[in-house]
Amino acid sequence: MQKIIFMDVDGTLVNDNGVIPESAKLAVRKARKNGHLVFICTGRSKAELFPEILEVGFDGIIGAAGGYIEVGSEVLLHEVVKKEDVQQVVEYFNQHSIDFYLESNGGLFASKNCKKHIRTIIEKLLIEKPEAKEEVKKGIQPFHDSLIEGEDLIREDINKISFLGSDVPIEIISEKFASKFTVISSTVPIFGKNSGELSVPGIHKATAIEKLLEYLKLDKEDTFAYGDGLNDLEMLEFVQHGIAMGNAKEAVRKAADDITDIHNEDGIYNSFKKYVLI
Repeated sequence: MQKIIFMDVDGTLVNDNGVIPESAKLAVRKARKNGHLVFICTGRSKAELFPEILEVGFDGIIGAAGGYIEVGSEVLLHEVVKKEDVQQVVEYFNQHSIDFYLESNGGLFASKNCKKHIRTIIEKLLIEKPEAKEEVKKGIQPFHDSLIEGEDLIREDINKISFLGSDVPIEIISEKFASKFTVISSTVPIFGKNSGELSVPGIHKATAIEKLLEYLKLDKEDTFAYGDGLNDLEMLEFVQHGIAMGNAKEAVRKAADDITDIHNEDGIYNSFKKYVLI
């Protein structure tokens, strides 16, 4: 029986250095060879899905935490943030020295100090884990290099807004923007405490999966999903088999139907074997 599998990216498909373990690549390719469908289901926008990820081979993309759906060459959904809401966030974040980047399908548009902040994160990581140099070069560095500086940030093509950790508590940011956005904390752990993302309200990974299943005429009972972060909660609760990575946040582990190993310990491959997907 054909199954449909939804894969988060950060902390699930890729490890903490942004690199896909070889066992995960093998698992995805074997599952598709066996006739199953495998979709990326990520908070990332399309501009952050670098060649190394897409070259693994997927049947489609759910991006921007559910705000974008692509099957083959067809776009089923593309929600964007209202321009006036983008302006409000940009002004608030600049006023409070919160570094951020705006995600569109065409590029990642960084605030004034965002790239410098991420370079500092990379340098600190390499000091703490010098053995990770090659993985950082393949994983996090391309993300840093893709950030575009100096562009007008008041835009109409923005899917989602991600922000780095700062002295402003995530609770304050959540309260400030709760009426305009879904606010989720710490979706990318290396961004630090008080980091998170702002996405279009009423949209999340589960709403996108439901829309996609309807389009494909597939049943929810044939669904699997893998995730580790708070923006995976709805997805794991919605599908038939919601599986948390071994490195998942505690709330995600509690919400899941099962827990596999961490990404770097063949978590995806081992779970695919367990459920006879490969």
